[in-house]
Amino acid sequence: MNFPVFPETVDSLWLDMRLATMAGHTPYGLMADSAMAVDAGRIVWLGPQARLPADAAAKARAVHHLEGACVTPGLIDCHTHLVYAGSRAGEFEMRLNGASYEEIARAGGGILSTVNAVRNASEADLFDQSALRLAAMQAEGVTTVEIKSGYGLNTPTELKMLRVARRLDQAFPTSVTATFLGAHALPPEYTGRPDAYIDLVVDEMMPAVAADGLAQAVDVFCERIAFTPAQTERVLSAARRLNLGVKLHAEQLSDSKGAAMAARFGALSADHLEYLDAAGAKAMAAAGTVAVLLPGAFYFLKETRTPPVDLLRRQGVAMALATDCNPGTSPTTSPLLMMNMGCVCFGLTPAESLAGFTRHAARALGLRDRGTLEVGKQADFVVWNVDEPAELAYRMGGNPCRMTVKEGAIVRVSSDATAAGR
Repeated sequence: MNFPVFPETVDSLWLDMRLATMAGHTPYGLMADSAMAVDAGRIVWLGPQARLPADAAAKARAVHHLEGACVTPGLIDCHTHLVYAGSRAGEFEMRLNGASYEEIARAGGGILSTVNAVRNASEADLFDQSALRLAAMQAEGVTTVEIKSGYGLNTPTELKMLRVARRLDQAFPTSVTATFLGAHALPPEYTGRPDAYIDLVVDEMMPAVAADGLAQAVDVFCERIAFTPAQTERVLSAARRLNLGVKLHAEQLSDSKGAAMAARFGALSADHLEYLDAAGAKAMAAAGTVAVLLPGAFYFLKETRTPPVDLLRRQGVAMALATDCNPGTSPTTSPLLMMNMGCVCFGLTPAESLAGFTRHAARALGLRDRGTLEVGKQADFVVWNVDEPAELAYRMGGNPCRMTVKEGAIVRVSSDATAAGR
């Protein structure tokens, strides 16, 4: 292995680590007794500590001894609906007491209850509620998060949600990438007129989003309870004209051939995929479209059909994991719990689940500068109180995150540095 020349000066030197680089051809890219040097927010040297030059510590402005701790790339949550207002706990209780979806909707529940809450919330209140969720994610090692709109379903509120996402990016040491999901559901004022609503999405909402630079990508819920393939194609075509990336909620409840359509548009990802068929998986593989699996929604909705993980493996489709944080079907902010569910519910290995929140999650967002620990990559990493990386997927509850580092700066240290695990 060739190592770069150690620079004359570096901002920080990190010693005594067991690195799970998530790079290379082994499951975790493990490197024992390792060291890493960071300068200007980037990794400039990484390798066995024994290969460090004798004067390395003298060249560093700060030296950190991690006492053999396990270090992984910063976690990336690549599919969330984190910006919302209110709670749907009441309808959760109603459902457990036997109420049907239709009964809940008639009582004011369902997605439209969240739409009403978001429309009525001030931008400041929406920010405050969403900031609590982002802080919880950061506490579990999340350094990059995707946030979708989709609870406004009119131009002013969709833009408000995306402005809140931008404010979160500015306020937190966590990178936020925003996705416009105006085609999430049909608002009540457009009942019976879905094509007219798609006109609004394509002709008014998307140009406004693009003009203000509020989103990096566009998503659509392509499903029998949402929007048809033809309506979806209109939105994806408009996204391409506006030079926005493409993502898609696909094959969650039925096989609408959305994944193949996403691949045809060169989508970054197709998400959910419980009903994905072989043709769709093959198309995704050819296009390099990432499969984003969402075990939280699968669990919360008591679904029984799992995504075809073996098919995705055979086709060589990269599999990311995400929390799908949202008030109705996946009210969680825990990537660690999703790793466990990805293994137990979907049959992923612990290494696949960690890759799903690091290397493949970065691909699902089109981010080439993070997701692995390699020279030249952004210095986003997490120090864990675990003996081996498989423990991150093994645990149910608890949080062994000792320290989170973003672009080389320590942004969070656990209040209990000896918490659970070693």
